[in-house]
Amino acid sequence: MTHPFVLIGLWVVLAFILAAIPSTDNHWRRAYVLIAAGVPLVVWIAWHNGIAMAAIAVLVGGLVLRWPVYFLWARLKQLFGGS
Repeated sequence: MTHPFVLIGLWVVLAFILAAIPSTDNHWRRAYVLIAAGVPLVVWIAWHNGIAMAAIAVLVGGLVLRWPVYFLWARLKQLFGGS
């Protein structure tokens, strides 16, 4: 197992720990921090293991950060005229 995969695993564990702690802003600040930390990890995975493994890492990140992905999808649909 390579170092980026270990770090992305730790990122997932950290995300679940942060989700378990109560928050007054519905965890949005924590989501922004996790996104800012996850993007370089995905780039590192793409650099070392290829785009397919990076796509899997993005999928895992999207499964962990459900609401930011949902709101991004809704905004893109609104922007491009989807129903």
